[in-house]
Amino acid sequence: MKQVVEHQSDILVIGSGAAGLTLALHLAEKSNVILLAKGPLCEGSTYYAQGGIASVFDETDTIESHVDDTLIAGAGLCDKKVVTYTATHARSAMQWLIDSGVAFDKEESFDGDEADAPYHLTREGGHSHRRILHAADATGREVQLTLQEKAKQHPNITLLERYNAIDLITTRKLGRSGNRVLGAYVWNREKEQAETVKAGFVALATGGCSKVYQYTSNPDIASGDGIAMAWRAGCRVANMEFNQFHPTCLYHAEAKNFLLTEALRGEGAYLIRPDGTRFMPEFDKRAELAPRDIVARAIDYEMKRLGVDCVYLDISHKDCDFIIKHFPTIYKRCLELGIDITKEPIPVVPAAHYTCGGVMTDLQGQTDLNGLYAIGEVAYTGLHGANRLASNSLLECLVFARAAAQDIESTLHKIQIADNIPPWDESQVSDSDEEVVIAHNWHELRLFMWDYVGIVRTDKRLERALRRCQLLQQEIQEYYSHFRVSNNLLELRNLVQVAELIIRCAMERKESRGLHCNIDHPDKLDNPVPTILQPD
Repeated sequence: MKQVVEHQSDILVIGSGAAGLTLALHLAEKSNVILLAKGPLCEGSTYYAQGGIASVFDETDTIESHVDDTLIAGAGLCDKKVVTYTATHARSAMQWLIDSGVAFDKEESFDGDEADAPYHLTREGGHSHRRILHAADATGREVQLTLQEKAKQHPNITLLERYNAIDLITTRKLGRSGNRVLGAYVWNREKEQAETVKAGFVALATGGCSKVYQYTSNPDIASGDGIAMAWRAGCRVANMEFNQFHPTCLYHAEAKNFLLTEALRGEGAYLIRPDGTRFMPEFDKRAELAPRDIVARAIDYEMKRLGVDCVYLDISHKDCDFIIKHFPTIYKRCLELGIDITKEPIPVVPAAHYTCGGVMTDLQGQTDLNGLYAIGEVAYTGLHGANRLASNSLLECLVFARAAAQDIESTLHKIQIADNIPPWDESQVSDSDEEVVIAHNWHELRLFMWDYVGIVRTDKRLERALRRCQLLQQEIQEYYSHFRVSNNLLELRNLVQVAELIIRCAMERKESRGLHCNIDHPDKLDNPVPTILQPD
């Protein structure tokens, strides 16, 4: 019989990217924190973020302009109060990162003390000003490694790497009064055993669910775990139909998930057809600097119209030294694959990139379940609306992690950690001898989501997707009920749940707006509202 393992902490943070680390570091000054990482600590979307973080640092820029750009990109579905809150708190959040040791690029041409040099700001699609702070083309890596090093050294933070969260523990699930989170059951991947984490508060910082699609820029861990767990715990979700497809992922057999930052287009790269002609000016007056939904659909249209596997992104007309200095990661990776971006165009395709919807929260990150917070991509705050503005993602992580930390601190002294939580029960299950079922269902799910619920949708495709999804749910739930859990089974169970939520939201939206394009409903409604789903 396996030993019962139980952990206890004031706060359990599930997820180890920018949102989770920022929250943990803020809370650790006054409380004990357990931070759960599904893989190695750095393996998440933050680490791979290239472009940067949006914030008003230039004297000619304004918070109002940042707000307006976000609202325009969000296509009428952003919550202006949330957008204003985020843009207003951006500068202080960035200053905290800088004080924590994150090294953003400075202007080289500054004549004076390097410490006083202004930050080099780039511009990305949808922005009216240069306001993107960055660390070359590996901003996420700089943020991730800086913050995780601080977390490793903090005496009040316990890091549990290679752990999956299985499900949230709530008073309701245990048949007790009230509706509060008490912790979570977690899966130790190395020891292959379920363990219990008791906590006064739980924060979901698990990222999005782009792994539900066959082609994605996200790392393998982006399987919608937090969204699925919160839904099963009774939390509402919103706007799951708005899945951002990044326009430019490297198209190469050996380049899985390699993203080509929006900053390339911000610095003058052109999108071209195989014959070398540009096409974005034919779709939008902003050309390559149009918001991501417009660019992704334009690429998708051209690929289908021409019957080609990819289009091309060309920055070779810029100075060679400029390209290598500003995009060293991309230059090196492409060169390894035989592509010299200083001399030739880069083959690109769109790929699922960001989940604009998620678990509904307030301005402090609080969900419908007492004590449960959701921050970062897992959350629906109202910031992104129908389409996320470039480089607002890491910003949201920072701003709302700090807000959640303040909210948790204000009530921390009132909450007692629950006793007598039963251990995970696997007495009625056995080891599986049918792993092929997981592999088959995994492939089928991601394929039909790409084909039927992708960049362009129809009512018939959505109906087909829902039928297939419901059949898979039944099969996966039966499998889950009879066999011991594993990493792949837990992810598949969560992915099929978020797939259903995406499809249901898409079926409810009878218009085309932002990232949701349904050719059976091509027009926009006059008074759009968020799509909100409530668990039964």
